[in-house]
Amino acid sequence: QVQLVESGGGSVQAGGSLRLSCATSGRTVSSLAMGWFRQAPGKEREFVAGILGSTGATKLADSVTGRFTISRDNAKNTVYLQMNSLRPEDTALYFCAASMNNFAVYSLRSAYDYWGQGTQVTVSS
Repeated sequence: QVQLVESGGGSVQAGGSLRLSCATSGRTVSSLAMGWFRQAPGKEREFVAGILGSTGATKLADSVTGRFTISRDNAKNTVYLQMNSLRPEDTALYFCAASMNNFAVYSLRSAYDYWGQGTQVTVSS
């Protein structure tokens, strides 16, 4: 069983930065494919970023490329989402997810086995 706990959300003005953390237990992040998703009110949950445990390869959604970075700290068993140049359209509930299939970076929700409870990010203009 894998447990995921997100933190680091909050309210910022446009142009600001936040760093989200996903503390993982039950398995090491190097043995999992990890991802960040977000869901705005009335919208579908969408892929934001992913990182492959076995190689560290990363993938970002087009909408956040150049502004967000995903990384991990194996010693802390934590995955991070650094968000810079935030925009009002980044406002959403952000979720961390983990897949036991440590073979690729997955952008589909169905590829993930475990989910955190989410952390709210609100960006004001």
